Amino acid sequence: MLYLLYPGIGMLLAFLFVRYIVKDNIGHGVTKVLVAVSKNESQIKAHNTWSSLISSAVTIGFGGSVGAEAPIVYTGAAIGSNVAKCFGLSYKGMTILLGCGASAAVAATFKAPLAGVLFTLEILLFNISMSSMMPLLVATVSATVVSYIFIGSSTPFACTITPFDMKNIPWYLMLGIFCGFCSLYFTRMTLKLEDNIGKMKNPYAKWGICAALLGLLIYLFPPLYGEGYDSLGVLLNGGVVDLEGQTILSFLLNSQWGVPVFFALILILKVFSMTMTNAGGGVGGTFGPTLFVGAIAGFVLARTMNLFLGASGLSLPEQNFVLVGMAGLMAGVMQAPMTAIFLIAEISGGYDLFMPLIIVSAMSFGTTRIFEKYSIYTKRIAMTGELLTHDSDQAVLTLLHTKDFVETDYSPVEIDATLGEFVKVISSSTRNTFPVIDSKGRYQGYVGLEAVRKMMFRTDKYDTMHVYNFMSSSPFYITPDESMESVMNKFEVSGRGHLPVVDQERHYLGFICKANLLGSYRQELKEITGD
Repeated sequence: MLYLLYPGIGMLLAFLFVRYIVKDNIGHGVTKVLVAVSKNESQIKAHNTWSSLISSAVTIGFGGSVGAEAPIVYTGAAIGSNVAKCFGLSYKGMTILLGCGASAAVAATFKAPLAGVLFTLEILLFNISMSSMMPLLVATVSATVVSYIFIGSSTPFACTITPFDMKNIPWYLMLGIFCGFCSLYFTRMTLKLEDNIGKMKNPYAKWGICAALLGLLIYLFPPLYGEGYDSLGVLLNGGVVDLEGQTILSFLLNSQWGVPVFFALILILKVFSMTMTNAGGGVGGTFGPTLFVGAIAGFVLARTMNLFLGASGLSLPEQNFVLVGMAGLMAGVMQAPMTAIFLIAEISGGYDLFMPLIIVSAMSFGTTRIFEKYSIYTKRIAMTGELLTHDSDQAVLTLLHTKDFVETDYSPVEIDATLGEFVKVISSSTRNTFPVIDSKGRYQGYVGLEAVRKMMFRTDKYDTMHVYNFMSSSPFYITPDESMESVMNKFEVSGRGHLPVVDQERHYLGFICKANLLGSYRQELKEITGD
């Protein structure tokens, strides 16, 4: 029974390590890499080259129900980013090296060089030119060779599969749709649980509750212990999972219909055990659990159909469905069908099932995208408008920050100032536009030099006319934290060359010049797309 307590102990050790030694949030590794590329100029803190490895090793080593792949990707990306920083590389160079580190991590973990490259291109959403792919290919091949040297050449998921049969295509189509809906459940339930558990303020109480619930889930369903890859190995080779004496629910495995029911419950509850592990202080990713749930989904569907229609002669190859289901969940949850296809083919040697892998991955991806635009990694970032995408125009707008373009050398003038006072401001200014503010510094409008030019030399009007006589108002304002896409839309709609920047209380901060913005846009676009 002690092993039921081990996951909680691992979560506590990881939590204390992160809280008192690392002193930084290192969870959700793949999402953190996306944030680094979108917001932090591909810069990742140096401690991430080792902190994620240690904390995830402790979490998973003690039985936490998460995967090691995302922390490994985060570590590889951090190594690439920090090497680039040491050599003073540009944003593009740093992004490529960061991608090399991430792709090499995937390649080494699964001995899958092509999947490593596709992972970077599909999931990390880099705008990489064809010539820039060479470093990725070199990195993944090198990492795979190193993995062969130290771990051996055996595939990570050895399995016994049967040849592809064309008559099973309708069932693979059904599996693809089923995996799509499982992906929706996996993504949305994970995010919902994280939000609800995150509302708990006391971290120790959060750990205690999560550890207790995780222990209960593992007590009832032992395959939830750790990554669960041992159970996958049994299913991939057509074996029988023997849990006699390990759980009070083992009686389900002694009946025909009890087996798919038992594994269907595991499919549902894996999301809970994974989220409890991470929310309770553990460090791990969703990559491994995605593969695990996909395999269970394939097994449940195949076994259920065989039981329903076995009397009519149907005999679906369950090992094939287990393997292909892994690709289906990956294509839906991560919204990366190409990565899913080639990763599963490479890690299992299952190239004979290439057509089913394509069918299931495509169907799962398509089903998921009908209801969910973003993957589990990108959904939260997309809500903030800071997600970097394959669209070069959108990527540039994401990388540009509004606050960097605020020009403060405009000379403000108070709305009640006389024409004489205004002329003194004009004489010392190099600008042709003058922001108008009230006594509390709040933006009221602007005065163009052309509007006041004819009256500048009418000294008899210096005391009788005021700034408000010349002022024009503008319905468009910009805030420093506003997205660049919104800023560009306002320039387009207003047709103006300058727009004011104000804070939440409408205090004047400066102007943004459209010409300067477009110049930076073109330079950034060239940096991203140029070789």
